[in-house]
Amino acid sequence: MSRPVAGIICCTRTVGIEPAQAVMNRYVASAMRYADAAALLVPSMPELMKASDVAARLDGLMLTGSPSNLAPALYGQDVADAPGPFDAGRDAMTADLIQAMLDLGRPVFGVCRGFQEINVAFGGTLRRDMATSPDLIDHHAPDDVPFDSMFDHVHAVQLAKDGVLATALGVQAAVVNSVHYQGVDTLGEGLEVEAWSEDDVVEAFSATVNGAPVLAVQWHPEWKTDRNPQSQAFFDLFGRALRGEGLRPPA
Repeated sequence: MSRPVAGIICCTRTVGIEPAQAVMNRYVASAMRYADAAALLVPSMPELMKASDVAARLDGLMLTGSPSNLAPALYGQDVADAPGPFDAGRDAMTADLIQAMLDLGRPVFGVCRGFQEINVAFGGTLRRDMATSPDLIDHHAPDDVPFDSMFDHVHAVQLAKDGVLATALGVQAAVVNSVHYQGVDTLGEGLEVEAWSEDDVVEAFSATVNGAPVLAVQWHPEWKTDRNPQSQAFFDLFGRALRGEGLRPPA
């Protein structure tokens, strides 16, 4: 029996001196291994391809993390000095892909930037001070730490009672890595909070649209997934969604 096909969004990166469509292997490998899915990479090139060209061929969509930030204009803020880098191609492609997939009743999952993209697609807004605000815990490691140590930066989250994540993980609290400068300010309409940090920042949410499950987390379950059963459970939920099994086990 063939496996379901997960679309995984690409970012616009520079390789050498050339622009490239790329996604880190850890996202693709975790989705294929722990969701038991095949994967197709979706280029962020809206000038050459419409979301509707590929949406019907995908069983679900995974929106990955990225070094780039969403342009503030996408959530109604005109900020001349907003920190980048930006990826206009990805901004446009993901906005259309989210809508196209949900119109078809196909699942959409998000990680970090993907979590933020989904929030904005549902009409939410973002804040850009997650690593600098004195009112918040540190949501990003110091800039001068090595790459691996950046993902060692963690904090606790509380999980919503009887929520999708709490049910899947079998716990009411978890410790997650925290590698983000932006986060939810206003939660998008129709999104249900699945997890929050001790400073009341939303860290995960879910929804159901046209029968399609939506689930996104601000942290990085794709990082060293083989060492973290809770991260494996996130991708197992993605696999269940791809197969149309829903996110909750049968009663």
